[in-house]
Amino acid sequence: MSTELPEPDRIEGAPHPRETETLFGQAHAEAEFLSAFNTGRLHHGWLLTGPRGVGKATLAWRIARFLLATPEAQDDGLFGAPPPPETLDVAHDHPVSRRLAALSDPGLFLLRRGPTDRGDKLAADIRVDEVRKLKNFFSLSAADGGRRVVIVDAADEMNPSSANAILKLLEEPPARTTLLMISHQPARLLPTIRSRCRELRLAPLGPDAMQAALEQTQADIAPEQITALNELSQGSVGAAIRLLNLDGLSLYSDLVNVMGSLPNLNQPRLLALSDSCAGKGKEARLDLALTLMDQLTARLARTGVTGQPPQEAAPGETQTLMRLAPTPATGRFWATKAQQAGDRARHAKSVNVDPAALMTDLFLQLAKSD
Repeated sequence: MSTELPEPDRIEGAPHPRETETLFGQAHAEAEFLSAFNTGRLHHGWLLTGPRGVGKATLAWRIARFLLATPEAQDDGLFGAPPPPETLDVAHDHPVSRRLAALSDPGLFLLRRGPTDRGDKLAADIRVDEVRKLKNFFSLSAADGGRRVVIVDAADEMNPSSANAILKLLEEPPARTTLLMISHQPARLLPTIRSRCRELRLAPLGPDAMQAALEQTQADIAPEQITALNELSQGSVGAAIRLLNLDGLSLYSDLVNVMGSLPNLNQPRLLALSDSCAGKGKEARLDLALTLMDQLTARLARTGVTGQPPQEAAPGETQTLMRLAPTPATGRFWATKAQQAGDRARHAKSVNVDPAALMTDLFLQLAKSD
């Protein structure tokens, strides 16, 4: 019996990028691609880079929709060529839009992680077998002579064999083909892949763009949560949705409360926090707790060094940051201490130390004065 697997390129609680109509906060990247298109310098390989969750996949799908729906510019004799397009927008009821939404357009190939050999879960990486399916795609789509678009989401997940197969495609690209590669960490890609692609770098979203993007996801967000989400997501819609899915704002508040009890840790609060990250099905919460601790200690160090706390992301955070890091020297102390404690916690996680013990030890390390 086959298992229906989740889409590896979809964030839980949010529409898939192919279903997202509007891209917020990335006008510069859109304009750069349009300029290349309109001036006839459309590169065959594009590397869409930037932090996770800032709209790289949404932009890739917008570009794919645009390329497959926009005819080649031709001189119509007396009336000349049509004016160059000013936007990547394609109507949601356009045939190409409908086909892409259904993953049925013959001009598009989506390369992403597939199932394992057993078919009961997703593979950990993009395997070369998935890349080999491109051969069929190119042979079948060549007949109509139209444009072809390949989206790789995410290029960081390719194993060495699949990366080398993609490199060959970049070295000898089929005619009228555009390869859109999404990468959260481009430095990890083969240098030869990076050198054969033109980069489009997307930036973290500002507060207004973040709020608009979150409203588009139809997430249930209280007005008082927006500031905290802006601060802790660092301009990433994906990170903000993860915070909402895992009750991350409440978790961050608990971390601040325990941190605020230093130098004499509030043991009941610490035990309650540690227990909330332990047990079956709590792996994602533990990962988020460690990420948020990194952010909390970074904000603590920055407060000490600059003398200015960031916007408050939890009740009482400003008071805690100013009390624990009143001077540049204490800011530097916390930066060093946080690095050591964080490395120790991640090592403990890698060797399967009990999550409750891991969280307790993390705070005990931070509480040490040496």
